[in-house]
Amino acid sequence: MYKPLIESDELSSYTNYLRLEKRFSERTIESYLRDIDKFYKYAFNKKINPLKVNTTFIRTFLSYERLNDISKRTIKRRLSALRSFYGFLETNQYIKYNPFLAINSPKPEISYPKVLYEDEIERLLKANMERKDALQQRDQAIIELLYASGLRASELINLEISDIDFSNRIVKVFGKGSKERLVPFSPVAKEAMMKYLKNLRATLLMQSNSEELPTVFFLNNKGNKLTIRGLEYILKQIEMKTGVFLDLHPHMLRHTFATHLLERGADLRTIQSMLGHSSISTTQVYTHVTTEAMKSEYVEAHPRAKKKN
Repeated sequence: MYKPLIESDELSSYTNYLRLEKRFSERTIESYLRDIDKFYKYAFNKKINPLKVNTTFIRTFLSYERLNDISKRTIKRRLSALRSFYGFLETNQYIKYNPFLAINSPKPEISYPKVLYEDEIERLLKANMERKDALQQRDQAIIELLYASGLRASELINLEISDIDFSNRIVKVFGKGSKERLVPFSPVAKEAMMKYLKNLRATLLMQSNSEELPTVFFLNNKGNKLTIRGLEYILKQIEMKTGVFLDLHPHMLRHTFATHLLERGADLRTIQSMLGHSSISTTQVYTHVTTEAMKSEYVEAHPRAKKKN
């Protein structure tokens, strides 16, 4: 658990509030505390009591952040954490009013997700197929399923054997907010998953020292449930073992899944359902990705696209 460099009664109370009343995860609490800590340290360096800051001081802090090349997205997140924290301080009478309510968040730059081209994903899958080490079958199944179904990292590591319907090529996924959805997967993903299940998974299971054997589908090399960091490490190892370096990340394969579906004519609402997005606006970012790719290819291909007026 992250321990703020600046300790105080109000920070301790707020931490307990987030943990016990809001029931936030430790990771989320850590993120909040880091942002608050950054502001507290800036205030103390300026010999200002953080409980007595005003809007002028806050704007000075934001200018300092921008001068230090802190992105608008990070500043927006930091303001959100501070607005929440100072709202708590006001409610619990540490301060008279919340000065962050008068501060507008900057509009972040549009950041389009990075996706792989079809030939890149094919090259990766082919190279991984040629591996001869003991974990090749598991890794192939992971890549195939992430690309075939667009699962989040948390959804993949929590996937139970009982959640997989091999006959109909459907996985039952529990996404954000424990919302359940059904997502199809491809015949090649089925083949890779079946091969891993029949051959390697039982071998990995024998390495487990858990009192209860894990029922999740994917296991680490010690026969235990994967973690998100473990999954990220596996993808980096796949790059090292195949020599295909694409800066792989679980979310990149999710983005690639959605973008390739859209490029092949899939309906946006269908993609929204498969990704488990609560809002169509979240899914619409992929229309911008395909538009940007189209414009890039146009510039490269059209004989007059690079000519200036």
